[in-house]
Amino acid sequence: MNRDDEPKVDGWSSIYGEEQRRASVKQQNGPEPGDRRMASEEKKNGPGEAAAATETYHGLADELTSRVPLERARRSGNPERPPEQKVAYRRRKPRVLLWSFLIALSLVLIFAGSVIFYVWNGLRPVAVSDTPVQVTISKGMRAKKVAEMLEQNGLIRNATLFGAWLKLNDEGSRFQAGDYALTPGMANKTIVAKFNSGETIAAATIRFTIPEGYTIKQMADRIAEAAGVDKNSFLAAANDLTKLNGSIWLKDISANGNLRYPLEGYLFPDTYEMKSGSSETDILNRMLSELDRKLDQLPEDWETVLEERGLTVHQMLTIASLVEREVVIDEERPIVAGIIENRIKKKMPLQIDATVQYLLDKQKEKLLTEDLKVESPYNTYLHPGLPPGPIASPSLQSIEATLYPADNDYLYYVTKKDGTNTHLFASTYRQHQKNIQASEKNEKNAKKK
Repeated sequence: MNRDDEPKVDGWSSIYGEEQRRASVKQQNGPEPGDRRMASEEKKNGPGEAAAATETYHGLADELTSRVPLERARRSGNPERPPEQKVAYRRRKPRVLLWSFLIALSLVLIFAGSVIFYVWNGLRPVAVSDTPVQVTISKGMRAKKVAEMLEQNGLIRNATLFGAWLKLNDEGSRFQAGDYALTPGMANKTIVAKFNSGETIAAATIRFTIPEGYTIKQMADRIAEAAGVDKNSFLAAANDLTKLNGSIWLKDISANGNLRYPLEGYLFPDTYEMKSGSSETDILNRMLSELDRKLDQLPEDWETVLEERGLTVHQMLTIASLVEREVVIDEERPIVAGIIENRIKKKMPLQIDATVQYLLDKQKEKLLTEDLKVESPYNTYLHPGLPPGPIASPSLQSIEATLYPADNDYLYYVTKKDGTNTHLFASTYRQHQKNIQASEKNEKNAKKK
């Protein structure tokens, strides 16, 4: 530090040195004008007013003194602020806290907005497409796996968010197994509603109809055409009873080796719809189960009636197949069933043309005498009683007619051949001959027309 009596440096000196300099000047030159004025004022106004003037002077001096450091700081370029300026700087801290709060709040809002956008974007539907996508929910499949499957197939955007959404909405536990067709662009709620309701797509199916009175060979042709199965494989499967379990009445099939096809008469005629790719055995078991279902529709006492008549289910189906192939009009079925029963009781050969037609594997409009001589246990012209088994698949009406035949004394019948598909019945052979003549006359008249 420079002493006060040294030359001034950088344009300033100590305040205390300045005061000493003034005192020295006073001693040499006498009081300064200001001091003389103050002394004069003191004499004139008294010591009080002079003191006040002195105080004012010192106040001005103090103010000037306080400005000196500021001026020195400005000139020197020193960033250090005097103590008073530091205090003023500290008073600005509340404004800094406000800015810090606003910045933190902005960061929180940005983060929250980003999360909301992420969730919204992840749960919104994917781009719309007209091409359906097939997905399969297996039995017991967890909601998490369902979500992953949907994402893999491009039906949702985010499996994790979709799984969380399911859990939040208590969904996923009611999903039903099956195949579903979903279209990209579907809302999440729509997808879940389909899964909950089991709105599955119909599996590819095969559909075929077996008319009443069809034989197994005719069935094989029809099913091979409709279902794409091999005809010979179907017939082979029909002969292997060890793999069949569709009916409880399979046990009633005779072990007689004379049966052409063991299942003849047991495959119920109806319209069937099954899954595509069903095997021959699947089809046979389905048709066998339909027989059991149809027999359950008979009167409750049907088994008791069958037992009272001394018949087995196999014999019942055999008689019913004869009635089916011989009769068209339902009202005549019990009458023909009664005639069959009457001839069996009298040990008369049944002489039913349909049994010979079965042997020939083709339908003839009129059998020849040589056809009636074909040797076979199925030829009821040569052998009395029933054939070894059914010759076709009977309808429920023919089965019921067999259980409850008409009580009559007829032994013969012949078709009228008048276009009505009805018959003429007779109790004696003579009357039967007259009926045959009437039938031939009707046939001639029909040809003339």
